[in-house]
Amino acid sequence: MHEANAITVIAYRDLLKFLRDPPRLVSTLIFPLIFIGILGGSFQSSLGDQVDFNYLTFIFTGILAQTLFQSSAIGVISLIEDRENDFSQEIFVAPVSRYSIIIGKIFGETFVSMAQGLGILVFAVIIGIQVSLTQALVLIPVCWIVCFFGGAFGVIIMSNLNSQRAANQVFPFIMLPQFFLAGIFAPINNLPWFLNLLSLISPMRYAVDFVRAVLYKGSPDYSQVVINNAAINFIIIAVLFGLFLIVGTFLFVHRERNR
Repeated sequence: MHEANAITVIAYRDLLKFLRDPPRLVSTLIFPLIFIGILGGSFQSSLGDQVDFNYLTFIFTGILAQTLFQSSAIGVISLIEDRENDFSQEIFVAPVSRYSIIIGKIFGETFVSMAQGLGILVFAVIIGIQVSLTQALVLIPVCWIVCFFGGAFGVIIMSNLNSQRAANQVFPFIMLPQFFLAGIFAPINNLPWFLNLLSLISPMRYAVDFVRAVLYKGSPDYSQVVINNAAINFIIIAVLFGLFLIVGTFLFVHRERNR
């Protein structure tokens, strides 16, 4: 119970910081909405009959998964900033497990990411993307899984960085290639072998494909936009989540104890 209270407090702090920061609220939503509305809309009109599926829906599912995954990862990495401000040291002197701190951080950033995902979903419905009530309800646990996966990825990245400056330099280099290797903007069914190899080791690929496998289930476009079925993606995500969380948390805790 003591550890659960610590996790709850840390998660609540991150959510409260997000809600009390209006510029962050706007900035975290505006770019996904631009990608869906402008990029997706322009591609849909320009491609016309060249593709056999709705490109706007394709972009929506990719951006939704990418936003949830990346937002959770970035949020967890912000623990480095807390460490530089000695906030984490104040937590570490408390009689709670270091692992509870990491888990609380992941939970907090998951709530933040879900708030962003809700905004994206509302915008998608407004611009005419068809999402049924059943699909929306099914997407809720799927989005939670993607958020936790992104948080665990953030932990493994954070455990190998020493400063916020290093995080700001390294993180875009890690995330930007995955935008294209994960199939956010275009199908990746027929990549050249060397790009397919890079795609296979890109965690975001499985988050994006997982969301699409669930949303497109039963659709005639399924085979054109989905690579693996939802079960396979879930198994891969579960294995990587456990690996990232266990190894990343161990390395982070070890680094903190040696500071």
